[in-house]
Amino acid sequence: MKEIWLRRAGEYGVITASTFVIAVGIYFFKFPDNFTFGGISGLSVVLGKLTGISASNANFILNILLVIVGFVFLGRGFGLKTAYSSVALSVFVSALQALAPLHGPVTDEPFLNLIFAVLLPSFGSAVLFNMGASSGGTDIIAMILKKHTSVDIGRALFFSDALITLSAFLVFSVKTALFSCLGLLFKSVVIDSVIESFNLSKYFNVVCSNPQPICEFITGKLKRSATVCDATGAFSHNRKYIIFTVMKRAQAVQLRRFIRGVEPDAFILISNTSEIIGRGFHSE
Repeated sequence: MKEIWLRRAGEYGVITASTFVIAVGIYFFKFPDNFTFGGISGLSVVLGKLTGISASNANFILNILLVIVGFVFLGRGFGLKTAYSSVALSVFVSALQALAPLHGPVTDEPFLNLIFAVLLPSFGSAVLFNMGASSGGTDIIAMILKKHTSVDIGRALFFSDALITLSAFLVFSVKTALFSCLGLLFKSVVIDSVIESFNLSKYFNVVCSNPQPICEFITGKLKRSATVCDATGAFSHNRKYIIFTVMKRAQAVQLRRFIRGVEPDAFILISNTSEIIGRGFHSE
């Protein structure tokens, strides 16, 4: 029981830190330059301009409303991690507004501000996604649509983000709108890249003559498993074995060094992979 609570506390600690990183990127770099690329924070920028309230307050109101809607329409199906992160994001942004009020952009270089407005929230969001959570916002709407409709969620979210971004052309300058469009393009690429980097592993195909020491090293030292198949050399017609296994990056370095030491003539193919489903990796 204690281990479960410690693990859960660690998870929520990471979620809290990741949500704070998102809040820093939104408050210091996205709001001051009126970047509107998608999501609730982008809509908050537009509403802040149209209604006169601050983007931080608009973000707080929208996120809290969506959390309430999530509980109403999803009930127990509404993820507690997402609810926690959504509320924490609203609190962090409001706290930053109170503690560090801004009177303009952090720097006078809009492109530099755009980079951090994309990188910080994207990094934080990628960590949350990797832990089975999200920062809420339009993700809550996606969860509701997935449960109650047959709408293509990915396409619906893309169009909603695109509409919010394009609204900048009606509310702000063309320069701001173009920067927002650029941010929308960067956002999805960065999130996908960060998630892939987190999950990156090394897939080994090892063609060798004696698989036993290699397999013992994999199972005994690295605490992984492997599959061994018989093979025949096409040129030499000698009997060979092929070992299939997947390692984390640090383990891959050890395995490669070990193979080169015990069987220098082994033929090793190593490729990157980030989608591995099975025991010791992803469960679904």
